[in-house]
Amino acid sequence: MSNKPAGFRSSLMMSNGKSIELETGILAKQADGSVVLKHGDTMILATVVSNKEAKENVDFLPLSVDYQEKFASVGRIPGSFHRREAKLSDYEVLVSRIVDRALRPLFPDNYHSDTQVNLMLMSSDKNFPPDCLVGLAASAALMVSDIPFLGPISEVRVAKINGQLFINPSESELENASLELIVSGTEHDINMVEGECSEISEVEMLEALKFAHEAIKQQCKLQWDLCNAMGGRKPAREYNHENNDEELRKKIWDLTYNRVYEIAKSGLPKSERSEKFKAIIKEYLDTLTEDELKAQEFLAKKYYHDVEKEAMRRMIVDEKIRLDGRKQDEVRPIWTEVDYLPAAHGSAIFSRGETQSITTVTLGGKLDEQLLDAPMLSGYSRLMLHYNFPAYSTGEVRPNRGPGRREIGHGNLALRGLKKALPGDEENPYVIRIVSDILESNGSSSMATVCAGSLALMDAGIKLRGGVSGVAMGLINDEKTGKYSILTDILGDEDHLGDMDFKVVGTAKGITACQMDIKINGLKWEMVEEALEQARKGRAHILNEMNKTLTEPKSDYKPHTPRIERIIIEKDMIGAVIGPGGKVIQGIQKDTGTTISITEVDNTGIVEILSQDAPSMDAAKRIIKGIVAVPEIGEVYEGKVKSIVDFGAFIEILPGKDGLLHISEIDWKRLNKMDGIFKEGDIVKVKLIDVDKKTGKLRLSRKVLLPKPPAEESKGKTEGQAENNA
Repeated sequence: MSNKPAGFRSSLMMSNGKSIELETGILAKQADGSVVLKHGDTMILATVVSNKEAKENVDFLPLSVDYQEKFASVGRIPGSFHRREAKLSDYEVLVSRIVDRALRPLFPDNYHSDTQVNLMLMSSDKNFPPDCLVGLAASAALMVSDIPFLGPISEVRVAKINGQLFINPSESELENASLELIVSGTEHDINMVEGECSEISEVEMLEALKFAHEAIKQQCKLQWDLCNAMGGRKPAREYNHENNDEELRKKIWDLTYNRVYEIAKSGLPKSERSEKFKAIIKEYLDTLTEDELKAQEFLAKKYYHDVEKEAMRRMIVDEKIRLDGRKQDEVRPIWTEVDYLPAAHGSAIFSRGETQSITTVTLGGKLDEQLLDAPMLSGYSRLMLHYNFPAYSTGEVRPNRGPGRREIGHGNLALRGLKKALPGDEENPYVIRIVSDILESNGSSSMATVCAGSLALMDAGIKLRGGVSGVAMGLINDEKTGKYSILTDILGDEDHLGDMDFKVVGTAKGITACQMDIKINGLKWEMVEEALEQARKGRAHILNEMNKTLTEPKSDYKPHTPRIERIIIEKDMIGAVIGPGGKVIQGIQKDTGTTISITEVDNTGIVEILSQDAPSMDAAKRIIKGIVAVPEIGEVYEGKVKSIVDFGAFIEILPGKDGLLHISEIDWKRLNKMDGIFKEGDIVKVKLIDVDKKTGKLRLSRKVLLPKPPAEESKGKTEGQAENNA
């Protein structure tokens, strides 16, 4: 211990009564920057490394952010075959994306070195979600390094619980939250938002964002305190990642700007506009010699991209004209269709402009639940949404390599937006898988997924609380003049060349999910307020177009949709239904063709039966109810002859429950032997006349259900008179 470095620290007391401590100079000292964040039992190691030189001809920031949770952090061993952490889970990818989106706008535009941020959860409180702290840890690691970074930034979770706003609440507190957002920002502005809500208003959303920003300011000061403890922030390293040719820049600008501006104003479709843009720069490059091309091509294309960006932005801000000729708040033409795929449980097409999604809904039983196996995320999920973005949707050729981070992020946003409109388990017994395949893309395919998903769910008969629509908002901000334009339903180029991508999802009642990325360092609150209000109107318009196809869920499921019914049984009867080694439940499934699962909840058993047809369902229900039923004296049963003995027959009146039908109780007339009376498998109607209190053995009678012969009736009367005389 005596040789341990002293390190440097700063701390901040949070509103939840726990402090956040930042520590540097102890671990991972060969990284350009490293910080350990501590909050209760939670500890996150953040490291950052950036190459001293950039690769040649790179005009963007090659930033990668990787967040990984160690199973040891919660005292668990991974459940995978190899019993070790493997590739990042979808949850870890989503957290990594949030941090990336918050950090990326804060690097200088001309910094192009490969930069890697690694975030490792080393210890954690099982009741505290650590994802709200990783942005703070990542920013702190950059702040103690010499990497050029225009921070600090921080991230917090803001939640509304029982009408009150909280910062970074516990997992158990979040169960009652009507709003839950991760918000990132600098000391001056917010620059990233992602989360879900229970149909809240735009006013509530804005209130939550402002509340979160106050906490972000405190955490930014915490990072400055850490730098001050080190004696001040390190000077940023010197770098020169761009070779520029001002003469060439002016030449490209003079030759192309006016032509680009005219094409931008033409309102041509995406493909035609793109071809005309490409033709302009190609025309210039074709005039160059081989040596000139080698020397100028990279810079010429880079400067030409700047021309395209400036022309589009000036056109929108100055003339209020968009690339496709729409007004600032106008949504592209929409058409929709449901029940397009006859074999799917639910399907829909949503087409808006040049963006199109075909979405399917598949309904399954408990055995179809998704297993979650992560340090901070374990159990089962009953709702899945998978988003696919094939190359042909943008007219490109590239190999299919499975879902990337973008696909995972877009799918998660759509899932969040739809989840809040789904009915509870009481109204929806199904496990739901939604799959969105993007067939065309030119702006906000994630919002097309929301709209198509809502229609497909209603087509499948799922009782949504209301239709769900989503819209992507954009921003063009001219910092020099102070003029700006808020754009509804942005195109791909408006997203790429603009300053904001703000997606808002909701029902007619309010917002259910949102995601915002700011590409500039600064966003005024009035811009956020205006964007939210314009988004509300855009969502309402889109929902109205969707309602022309389907206004409410179908009254019933499709004929080929499997039916699910639940039976509640006593806890001590679960074993009887399952049977030794699962013999009973497996036998029921085999005999009836159903799929059965049993879950223990609150000291009761929930038996879920999934069947493709009514007769199979009825058969399975009858067997299970028979197993759990308690035989009652005086009840009449139709039983099966299980075995025949000299003194009678054993009859199964309920599954697994046999009773003795004594030879004297078979008929009113006297029987001397059992030969020829029954054979095994015969169905016999009997009455339960007694249950032995000690052994539980059942005594049955058949004859009491038969008419008494006259002789027996006379005999009965004579015996009765004799008893009275006595």
